[in-house]
Amino acid sequence: MRLSQHPSDWAASFAAGPGYLSACTAGLPSDATVDAMQAFVARWAGGGLDARQLSRDAEEARSLYARIAGVPSDRVALGTQVSQLVSVVASGLPDGAEVLCAAGDFASLTHPFEQLRHRGVAVRYAPVAELADAIGPRTALVAFSLVQSASGEVADADAIRDAAAQAGARTLVDLTQSLGWLPRGAKGFDFTVCHAYKWLCAPRGTAFLTVRTGLEETLHPLAAGWYSADDVWSSCYAGHTPLAAGAGRFDLSPVWPVIGGTVAALRECLDRDPAAVHAHATGLAAAARARLGLPEALPGRESAIVTWADPEGSDLAALTAAGVTASGRAGNARIAFHLWNTEEDVDLVGRTLR
Repeated sequence: MRLSQHPSDWAASFAAGPGYLSACTAGLPSDATVDAMQAFVARWAGGGLDARQLSRDAEEARSLYARIAGVPSDRVALGTQVSQLVSVVASGLPDGAEVLCAAGDFASLTHPFEQLRHRGVAVRYAPVAELADAIGPRTALVAFSLVQSASGEVADADAIRDAAAQAGARTLVDLTQSLGWLPRGAKGFDFTVCHAYKWLCAPRGTAFLTVRTGLEETLHPLAAGWYSADDVWSSCYAGHTPLAAGAGRFDLSPVWPVIGGTVAALRECLDRDPAAVHAHATGLAAAARARLGLPEALPGRESAIVTWADPEGSDLAALTAAGVTASGRAGNARIAFHLWNTEEDVDLVGRTLR
């Protein structure tokens, strides 16, 4: 049954009251997600842990994420951290390749490529707004976050993708700061990564990689284990360790305590109208920008994240003292609006800072 699309009903599903403006740091669990995680602990404590059921739950998480991201489920790999999954993509780069990244992007996306200097891999940076124009004939891969963590800037993904295709470069897009409020998934990109604990409101410990059909053979399963097969229960021991036919070959064994909570969160995400979520989050963010006297977002590039210069941290300190959970990144104060936020949060920020 589809959940109510009224924002006040969404807020009622989360225990936190007004003032939590930090989905860009960590999302909040809904009541259903909390119940799922507590149920796991109770079963575990009572000796009822069922590893095969947990494996089925992991497969449901894969399937749910695939639907959210808009790709077939065999294109999705399960992991625990974005950097681990980016490292898999990095394994497919030839010696001497150039990787183009967005300046100031999150380290989990860029760091794995920096560690390939011994193979002659060069990492070059350009502002995300100039990334499409910065792609050159030597560029093998363009890696960028669809929404920048430090600034909330939304990348012109179509322009970057088209320029990369023209240059023969592949694309790797981090959806961690976008998927869950921005209705743009993995389709059309060669690789994407996403940790589900921010805007998808899942517990920390479940991340996803998508691989375009045919590209799995260009990558190496750096941490292959018993969960890297299509039938995981027949590949537990040495002597029979086949790789999955699709992206599942890059799987890591799921983190058992959080997989049930991840399934609950992804189910709820699918039950909400993505356009309604986007309108709610960006509408509150636009109202906050107006209250703070900040420029409007570019049409079509509206963001749920609002940032402004706060080099001394005085605005962040004032927000914290007023009971607002916000964050500071790269000299900016940063607030974010998601399912549990209402106009009351906009008013609270406005009264505190203006």
